[in-house]
Amino acid sequence: MHKGFLVAASFIGALSVVLGAFGAHGLKKIVAPESLVTFETAVRYQFYHVFALALTGLVFSSGSPSLMKAAGLLFVVGMVLFSGSLYLLTYKSAANIQGLSWVGPITPLGGSLLVAGWICLALGLSKGA
Repeated sequence: MHKGFLVAASFIGALSVVLGAFGAHGLKKIVAPESLVTFETAVRYQFYHVFALALTGLVFSSGSPSLMKAAGLLFVVGMVLFSGSLYLLTYKSAANIQGLSWVGPITPLGGSLLVAGWICLALGLSKGA
């Protein structure tokens, strides 16, 4: 078990619920429907990967320590980049901010890190103790 990953998953999970509630109740009043869809995608993927991070923490000792650690870190950084960039794009829309063109390319980078996390988890478990 990796307690740090479990603690991080707990806090990120709580944040997912808060953001989901905000999106469902407050955000829809101030953004266009397509921006709300973007926000909901961010919350959904963040929440999915909370479970991936928790799973990594729970099975940590069953796998290759270096690959399991990589999986957990990739999940965290991937969530920040993937969901974070979508949150920022939603904020850009809500605040009617021009620019921030650099944010768009961050989303697929974050998604790639999430995929890499799943691959590290699988390899870590297959090469584990």
